[in-house]
Amino acid sequence: MRMAKNLKNYFLRGLAVLLPTMLTIWILAWGYRFIQKNISFYINHGLVWLIMRIPFLMASWSKEMLVKFWVEGAGSIAGFIIALIAVLIVGALLASVVGRGMWRMIEGFIMNTPVLRRVYPYVKQVTDFLLTRDEQKELFSRVVAVEYPRKGIWSVGFVTGTGLKEVVGNVEKEFLTILIPNSPMPVTGYVIMVPKEQTIPLDITVEETFRFAISAGVIAPSGRQAAALPKPDLENKKEEE
Repeated sequence: MRMAKNLKNYFLRGLAVLLPTMLTIWILAWGYRFIQKNISFYINHGLVWLIMRIPFLMASWSKEMLVKFWVEGAGSIAGFIIALIAVLIVGALLASVVGRGMWRMIEGFIMNTPVLRRVYPYVKQVTDFLLTRDEQKELFSRVVAVEYPRKGIWSVGFVTGTGLKEVVGNVEKEFLTILIPNSPMPVTGYVIMVPKEQTIPLDITVEETFRFAISAGVIAPSGRQAAALPKPDLENKKEEE
């Protein structure tokens, strides 16, 4: 029995160490395959089409040979590299005034398109939340604990503002607007406004709070796991009875 228990502990310990690495490699491999299948595939076919339009290359290569190398063979990685370079170029253009102006024109066209305007704004909000670091820092400036959804139950939330002007003016207290993230999807949640005095500031980063919410509280911020409560003294309790 003891040997079986030790083997079980060794297996679980090894799984706990190897599983994060295996999942990370799997996610990266899945991302690479997704880009290759849905983006690079068409870029590589575009390369084949372009090469076929160059006279001296067309004389040396047949279309079947080009497809076999650029689409099915080692040259297929070219599409992946071109896609990455294109993303970098777009990011560099958007850093300039001209680039931002052009992108506003494109977004204006999208927002005036009947079907796209129903979907694009919500997708943009999610991608900005996940990828735009500066905006994330502005929106989620700090983390607090607040009694929600009722007294005695504490939730962790992101401070996103100072409350609505009408509410603050009528109550005459300093308010905080807080996003209470849902678990395990912290990109959604509930927005509440509470007096600042009823919140507890937490020295926790946004990333640590995300991990805490995604794991349903299993992954606590480092060094902040609550100490175990003392076990009840059953013998003394029996004597008292």
